[in-house]
Amino acid sequence: MKFFLFIAAFLVAIVLLGWLGLQIKPAPFAPYPEKTPALKTIPIPAGLPAPVEHFYKTVYGDKIPVIETAVIKGRALIAPFGMKLPARFLFVHEAGKGYRHYIEATWFGLPLMKVNERYVDGQSLFELPVGDPIVDDASTNQAANLAVWAEAAWFPSIWVTDTRVRWAPVDANTALMFIPFEGSEENFIMRFNPETGLLDSMEAMRYRDSGPQARKILWITRNLPSKKIDGTQLDTVGTATWIDQGIPWATFTLEEVNYNVDVTQFIRQKGP
Repeated sequence: MKFFLFIAAFLVAIVLLGWLGLQIKPAPFAPYPEKTPALKTIPIPAGLPAPVEHFYKTVYGDKIPVIETAVIKGRALIAPFGMKLPARFLFVHEAGKGYRHYIEATWFGLPLMKVNERYVDGQSLFELPVGDPIVDDASTNQAANLAVWAEAAWFPSIWVTDTRVRWAPVDANTALMFIPFEGSEENFIMRFNPETGLLDSMEAMRYRDSGPQARKILWITRNLPSKKIDGTQLDTVGTATWIDQGIPWATFTLEEVNYNVDVTQFIRQKGP
């Protein structure tokens, strides 16, 4: 009897230890050494759908900054296998063209799983700690291109400063945003909050898997309570959800962003 009680107590201790390790947030990444310079601006373009124009006036006022690059850092909760893991993330963007992701899931603040992903020159790379890298897969390329534009919710001026983007009205709180992809277009359904004028969600049909068996699934990103960063009203918490899963697989909290810094080499690197 004592033996079984010992085993039970040991298992409970292991579970509690595992749970405790998941409650500790990782330390933030070191600040990026280069800071945002003075940004050029342009007037809000004419002819935007009403909720889109309202959104830009709410976020920026009458002048839209021209953003070419962004280095974004923060912490997250991710659930790649159904279990929520604390994480920290680094996203590097060449606005409207490509990006690099580095994500560290942690336990007791120590790296447990590292993800390197990028989409540069129209080609994707996805690496996990196990398995072979996925390189320039057609489905992954499509998914990555959508991420280029969805993550621009943290620098949304690119949606009007990039002349390849076009908008179409739907109703008082909704618009379609068409974005370029391999000589054609794809689109997001953009839903705006009727009270605040800010962006509530983006929806698109996106590939989740790679290879010829992959199929598109409705992918929804949502923006949560906002605050001002460098004078801009930004949604600092965002979630990503696959419709068949029903709950977010990731929640990202923005902690640092620097615009128009040199990322020529940084976007092609791996790790922090």
